[in-house]
Amino acid sequence: MNLRPYRPSDVSALAELFYQTVHSVNRRDYTAEQCRVWATGHPDLSAWDASFQAHRTWIAEEDGHIVGFTDLDVAAGYLDRLYVHKDTQRRGVGTALCDAAEACARAAGVRRLETHASITARPFFAARGYALLREQEVERGGILLKNYVMILEL
Repeated sequence: MNLRPYRPSDVSALAELFYQTVHSVNRRDYTAEQCRVWATGHPDLSAWDASFQAHRTWIAEEDGHIVGFTDLDVAAGYLDRLYVHKDTQRRGVGTALCDAAEACARAAGVRRLETHASITARPFFAARGYALLREQEVERGGILLKNYVMILEL
């Protein structure tokens, strides 16, 4: 596996990976309706690209294929997105991406990293030492989705 920085030409592949992950991996913890509003299949690619470029964004590749991504808002100390391809779950992709983001945050002097973890991702972050700050519900398309605000003291 290789980690590299984000390129604007990646945005469509990341949107597809996001969609596939939500509708397959996260489907075990969320209803079909919740998954439909979370990952509609019609993201604003220009907004995604702008967000990825404003953050530190890492892409994980295997054999030339994107298998995961994460992005970090360094100024806010916020780990925004972490998605691993549905076919490469539990193979160290998420760990490698988080390691890179956490190392970057430490190097930038961030003392506390926050993420909003899905029900599915909560055990992964807990195993990495992230503490549960609170449970919350976010609204997408008029539908509520549960997630967890979690923090890691660096």
